[in-house]
Amino acid sequence: MNLSTSQLYLRLLSYVKPYWRVFAASILGTAIAAATEPLLPALLKPMLDGTFVQKDDFVIRWAPLIIILIFLVRGIAGFVATYAINWVGNKVVMDLRGEMFRKLLTLPTAYYDNHATGNLISKLTFDVTQVTAAATSVVTVTIRDSIIIAGLMGWLLYLNWKLTLLSLIVTPAVALVIYTINRRLRNSSRDSQRAMGNVTQVIEESVGAHKVVKLFGGQQYEEQRFTSETNWMRRHAMKQAAAAAANVPLVQLVAAVALAVIIYLATAQAKTDATSVGGFLSFVAAMLMLTAPIKRLTGISEHMQRGLAAAESVFELLDTASEPDAGTVAIGRARGALHIEHLNFAYQSESTDEKSAIRQALSDICLDIPAGQTVALVGASGSGKSTLANLVPRFYLPGSGRITLDGHNLNELTLTSLRANIALVSQEVLLFNDTLAANIAYGQTRAVSESEIVAAATAAHAMEFIREWPEGLNTLVGERGVKLSGGQRQRIAIARAILKDAPVLILDEATSALDSESERHVQAALETLMQGRTTLVIAHRLSTIEKADRIVVLHKGEIAEIGTHSELLAKNGVYAQLHSVQFSPGAHLIPQDAQG
Repeated sequence: MNLSTSQLYLRLLSYVKPYWRVFAASILGTAIAAATEPLLPALLKPMLDGTFVQKDDFVIRWAPLIIILIFLVRGIAGFVATYAINWVGNKVVMDLRGEMFRKLLTLPTAYYDNHATGNLISKLTFDVTQVTAAATSVVTVTIRDSIIIAGLMGWLLYLNWKLTLLSLIVTPAVALVIYTINRRLRNSSRDSQRAMGNVTQVIEESVGAHKVVKLFGGQQYEEQRFTSETNWMRRHAMKQAAAAAANVPLVQLVAAVALAVIIYLATAQAKTDATSVGGFLSFVAAMLMLTAPIKRLTGISEHMQRGLAAAESVFELLDTASEPDAGTVAIGRARGALHIEHLNFAYQSESTDEKSAIRQALSDICLDIPAGQTVALVGASGSGKSTLANLVPRFYLPGSGRITLDGHNLNELTLTSLRANIALVSQEVLLFNDTLAANIAYGQTRAVSESEIVAAATAAHAMEFIREWPEGLNTLVGERGVKLSGGQRQRIAIARAILKDAPVLILDEATSALDSESERHVQAALETLMQGRTTLVIAHRLSTIEKADRIVVLHKGEIAEIGTHSELLAKNGVYAQLHSVQFSPGAHLIPQDAQG
């Protein structure tokens, strides 16, 4: 994303547009509060001259009341301005977060492969909050202080236009200081946000893998990682603080030099009676009051640059292309016939080089799977089993070739209708921190009755343990289902798939991590689930796929053999080799690579 500063800022302000009425109220309140500022030095001249010199009773009586009135109006207007701008700012953050989260839900799987979870979380939790000041309060501060400066300058010109014009000499010097500081602030803000993403990533990994950290004694290593990343964050923050801290003093120093010269000249005029006491004090007061708005205006560059750097990060995510969904055919309920023709696929890196493919994962795969048939995919690790299964629900797009469902090219189908026909049960079951019932009914677009949930859980052999919980289906499973055993999580996932009742089923290592007792329950549940469905089974444990209608043996991304369990054993090829390795004495000592 190569947006100029003005384009970036205008895009950011577009998120304020829906709330323009409240924003306008804030601007109005700001303008009213700012307009009262020049009234104070303007009152000094008539008040001092009228009371101490002319002894005017009217001025003596009404001057204190006018001052109270000015501060009353200023206080009310200031409250309205501050409340309104904070309301708009929080609305903008909420809208941006919502849009970012919706974008995350539509990003392709390859994006998640190439981006750390912690960095994505940091964008939603940290970066987006940094844009608030740039989108809202920077505008109001600019308007308020511009009005104050304009008012004070107008009064100064009225009092003594020659001295006032002299003060404008410092403008180029102030502009140069602000420009130089702004560049440093933007760069340090970018670095600080990246560092925050890295810190979030370390926290997320350490918390998620706390058992591994404890068991392998990784506390010191994780502490070093965290200290290193937080130190980088501190260093970037200090660069930012140094630039911001230098900004205001430098501007004030330039302004102070000009102010000193002007006061000296004004004092010389006062000696020659060219100005009155009230006029002189009013002029000096107005000049002194100019320093505060100038300080604030130069200080907002820190918030502006931090906000614009954050906006770059936010819009980078929002501008990332979503999953391609150019399909126009809504297939309805499919029969489940899959046909794969000359399929090729290579994983891509984020490199800009033309030869950015990491490796060829699948080469010239041709396979016909009639509706209702169970096909097992076996092979060594890295042979392409999971890749092939991931292409069916279009988690990735093939480089060439095609897959059809009931004769329809998958690319022609809408993602919603395609994925409505596919259910997945994987080795790593992901449950949400919700009730058992909610996890079983997850993603259903219709109202699901408790009886349907119970029926699905019963078919998945899950009600056996659900009844043991005091709250039954209303039991909270904890983060990622931590309160359940591996076998119990698998059966909840199977119940979810049963309730979805999709004609195409993908089983990705669904029993590989289970003990014998759990595997018996899960295998029985899977047999119920597979009935009448087109099923792709990915398995390392060959004993679980002996009943498959066909077994496809993959080797280095190519189909090596196809047949039934007995046919492949008789061929004495790759499958027979894998089988003999697994079932030979000491097979438990064979590395996972050999087992496939």
